[in-house]
Amino acid sequence: MPILKIVVAGGHPGDPECGCAGTIARYTELGHEVVLLYLNRGEGFCGGPGPSHCAAIRTAEARQACQILGARAAFAGQYDGRAVIDAAHYETFARALHAETPDVVFTQWPIDRHRDHRAVSTLTLDAWLKSGKSFALYYYEVAEDTMMFRPADYVDISSVEPRRRGACYAHASQQPDKWYPKQVEITRARGVESGFPQAEAFLRHAESKRAPLP
Repeated sequence: MPILKIVVAGGHPGDPECGCAGTIARYTELGHEVVLLYLNRGEGFCGGPGPSHCAAIRTAEARQACQILGARAAFAGQYDGRAVIDAAHYETFARALHAETPDVVFTQWPIDRHRDHRAVSTLTLDAWLKSGKSFALYYYEVAEDTMMFRPADYVDISSVEPRRRGACYAHASQQPDKWYPKQVEITRARGVESGFPQAEAFLRHAESKRAPLP
């Protein structure tokens, strides 16, 4: 497999880890470069500390999670819970994404409950179209938010479960005990579908090229 540049886009710190940490760990084990591109820095919620402290806390958590996964954190400059989709923000996000020159991009499913998830999905799709569909485009799911998801591709994450858990629990301010077990239920169910103990599942855009999955 040639060395790939992979970007995993998410609405908030923690979203790429929730849906893709196992796949990210598998990619980096193989020597591929992975960037987690967060739409915002999680300014809206971080538990006890006031909102003015949340960006710093959640940025640090994101960087710790990326260190565990062997990935790099990047931020697209929007604000948690106030995602904007207009001409200027399409251009800003596309510049940030294209600057990474990705071979493969994973982004959130466009039919998620959280508006920031839907926003990053739309911004990624627009950047992909404007690039001439130059990179492979896949969608991922997250616990409690993703609706109507019917995956077609699976990655065996059984061997990297400790790193996946560690990356998700790096987001301590987001109370991972509440959502991580639900994500494990999903990966076990996807494992049953694909014949692995645990698997993360994806749906490739129908007009996208295929990418080597780990």
